[in-house]
Amino acid sequence: MRKNILAILLATILIVVLCGCDPNVDPPKVDPPQSDKMVHFKDGPAEDFWARNDGGNGYPFNCSFQQEHAIIQGGVLTLLLDQSNGGFVGAEYRSRQYFSYGMYAVSMKPAKCSGVISSFFTYTNNPWDEIDIEFLGNDTTKVQFNYFTNGVGEHEFVYDLGFDASEDFHEYAFLWLPNSITWYVDGVAVYSATENVPQASAQIMMNIWNVHDDLAGWTGKLDQSQLPAEAQYQWIDFQPQQQ
Repeated sequence: MRKNILAILLATILIVVLCGCDPNVDPPKVDPPQSDKMVHFKDGPAEDFWARNDGGNGYPFNCSFQQEHAIIQGGVLTLLLDQSNGGFVGAEYRSRQYFSYGMYAVSMKPAKCSGVISSFFTYTNNPWDEIDIEFLGNDTTKVQFNYFTNGVGEHEFVYDLGFDASEDFHEYAFLWLPNSITWYVDGVAVYSATENVPQASAQIMMNIWNVHDDLAGWTGKLDQSQLPAEAQYQWIDFQPQQQ
């Protein structure tokens, strides 16, 4: 019996020594694993992304972009559009890196405000290549898909969601391949394009902005009574596609 007790004590001491812990003390807390998403705003600011702080893009944009209008709080990124000093101020959040073919996804809730656009897209300016997911604030029961290749666009397609996107977060995505782009809503493929597909690597971007009044036929005239308008993002993701 004494031999068994002694063996148990020795084994316990050995375990304590090997583990470097006291059996009478709670084990140290271990941080939970990070999100499997590329960026999850519940984890705070994204090191590889930044918010613009400048005069904006010119026509058809009718606002500047300011860093303080991109707010990460309560587990979401909020992009704000408001009126300031006689003009309008929106927000844009973009990656530092450039990415190529793969699946791009976002969980977002767009602004519901006539004349305002909320977006998730890829973009490069030399050449001008772009793939868009855009919400027109005058009707957030629809989403617009579009793309530009070397500055050539006019590929707009408006998809009827069957729900109001401004009321809750949903997942929107596109799979970009050398010869096709396929857009998804909540994991379901809803539209594809196969002509003159963009080829250049691009940044991942999100923004909120308002159009000039002469484009009211597209987005509706800006409803200033609904300002500040806000688009919210829970996470963004990119999964490269091997060719």
